[in-house]
Amino acid sequence: MNRNSTSDPRRGVLVHTLLDEATADTGPGAVAVSDPGGRWTYSELSAYSHAVDAWLEARGIGPGDRVLVQVPSTRELVALFYGASRRGAVFVPVNTGMKDYHLTSVLANAEPRLAVVADSAVERIAGFSAAPVLGVDAVWEEVSALRARDARATGGAEFDAEAVAVLVYTSGSTAAPKAVICPHGRMVFASEAIQRELGYRPDDVVFCRFPISWDYGLYKILLTALGRCELVLADGESDLVLLKRIRECGATVVPIVPSLATMIVTLAGREPAAESRVRMFTNTGAALPRATAEGLRTAFPGSEVVLQFGQTECKRISVLRPEFQASKGASVGRPLPGTTVYVVDEHGTALPTGATGEIVVEGPHVMPGYWRAPEITERTFRPAPDGGLRLHTGDYGHLDEDGFLYYEGRRDDMFKRKGVRMSTMEIEAAATDIAGVRAAAVLPPEDDRDLAVCVEGDIAPHTVLRELARRLEPAKVPGLCRVVDELPLTLHGKHARRRLAQFFEGTPS
Repeated sequence: MNRNSTSDPRRGVLVHTLLDEATADTGPGAVAVSDPGGRWTYSELSAYSHAVDAWLEARGIGPGDRVLVQVPSTRELVALFYGASRRGAVFVPVNTGMKDYHLTSVLANAEPRLAVVADSAVERIAGFSAAPVLGVDAVWEEVSALRARDARATGGAEFDAEAVAVLVYTSGSTAAPKAVICPHGRMVFASEAIQRELGYRPDDVVFCRFPISWDYGLYKILLTALGRCELVLADGESDLVLLKRIRECGATVVPIVPSLATMIVTLAGREPAAESRVRMFTNTGAALPRATAEGLRTAFPGSEVVLQFGQTECKRISVLRPEFQASKGASVGRPLPGTTVYVVDEHGTALPTGATGEIVVEGPHVMPGYWRAPEITERTFRPAPDGGLRLHTGDYGHLDEDGFLYYEGRRDDMFKRKGVRMSTMEIEAAATDIAGVRAAAVLPPEDDRDLAVCVEGDIAPHTVLRELARRLEPAKVPGLCRVVDELPLTLHGKHARRRLAQFFEGTPS
């Protein structure tokens, strides 16, 4: 289904151009970004991004050099993002929750020229990083001094819109995180296509609970620039004050995943009704239960819930706008403007309307592949019949006669929990890294059972979960563990998952 076959005249635009256009188009008091420490106008953010550009130049960073950043989602991180874009450097945001177990593989894969981390982590990370590791507080003292002098880089960096802007590390079919290559032009196209669907406005205040290391958070920087509106960074806020902060900051747009939506509805149910400016919730990461969506509309009268479906590999696939939710409620929406979605069989042949097959995507938003992972890239990003790339998502579903897409699930080991995409393989790899564990098998969560791990070895279940918490982000730590003498296998030597599931029958989720 092709939503819009028109050409893309702005594909040559660079990421930081969006900030420059917003700065030129807004008044001197227009707020661009705020966090618990304060707020910056578009003019201030632009000036700080130029100072970052000058700072990177002084450090010898040029086009194509990777700059890894593992710091909280604050105004400074936004300036680092735009400053790296000006320099032509590749921004590599890493979740602050990523443990050393995975960070070592990210450093080896990205090979950054420079790493900026929390000051308290400098010594630890420097112990296994080949690149210089600097503390963000010390870095910001230097950047602020350059900002005070209205510094600019002395030489312009030469690169085009096909240059890589960001490496977004995500889980996949390998044990270690892999990076989606995100060029400037493709990020801009995806952002502008999403903006046409969501319609951010200059009077909007976008409340972002998610880290910038996740593409859902990262693209909020670009979407708010396109909407000429304010981004409120709240990744570090306590869960208990979320509702209060949404109301205090005057949020009008709140991006959610189902777990966050449930929390907001629960908090709202404990407090007296209050006035709210929220006009739109946007969901992604997993299907939002209808009861939760209704709870949001009740707690925030007049608000809409917009459902989205996508992957980092193309950012967004489809959007289900509110006006279609009554008639197409089981759908994940229509493809983004300027993109095409097909459903194909195992040979890549397009299937007729209503037939179930693999969801594949074409368009200027399809990224070129995974960083330094040619085999996985070749399987996932394949040549399209008429040129360009076709993203094979690994998701299965069908299209109806009106071009609406229906998602029916995956047929591999990928799944999402608490809005975070992950694979059984990476959790199994972390489990087998634990002393005393000989083998491990992971069962994705189901309606009646949480994420579970079954291990073969001489170790207590609580020790396995404790050690996994040291190696993995919180969302990836199973809620259940069983230790067995021997893992059941199929005749083909694979994990017998039905038999494994029996170990957890009757266990509270």
